[in-house]
Amino acid sequence: MRIGLGYDVHKLVEGRPLIMGGVNIPHEKGLLGHSDADVLIHAIMDGMLGALALGDIGKHFPDTDEEYKGADSMKLLKCVNDLINEKGYVVNNIDSIIIAQAPKMAPHIQSMRKNIADVLNTSIDNISVKATTEEGLGFTGTKQGISAQSICLLNKK
Repeated sequence: MRIGLGYDVHKLVEGRPLIMGGVNIPHEKGLLGHSDADVLIHAIMDGMLGALALGDIGKHFPDTDEEYKGADSMKLLKCVNDLINEKGYVVNNIDSIIIAQAPKMAPHIQSMRKNIADVLNTSIDNISVKATTEEGLGFTGTKQGISAQSICLLNKK
């Protein structure tokens, strides 16, 4: 059994879609990044990689590589899952949280959980996604960005 912690943050900007957990969420701003900037999936991938001491997503999918420009983070998640499977591990469960003042994430959480569970070939019951605000405090509270944190437990196959 191995455990890993992941964290990611991206700046909110105009002219970009807001993708979270593979869901396109209607909002006047989206997240800035080399890929689709899905902070939730990035935090989950970092947790999975960290559990096996395999580095972080920057090592595996560098923002200096044009191959990953505009990349779909759900496809990158599949790559990370394939890697942990090759190392003899499977996801036991994931617990994650999105920190955003706006928009409201609650209407989209079930879809995010399903998307993640489908890519990881696991039950939706093994995937927890929560959301919170920071009551107007900090960069997320002032709507400058969105962050996510995730913890992942991997089991030996």
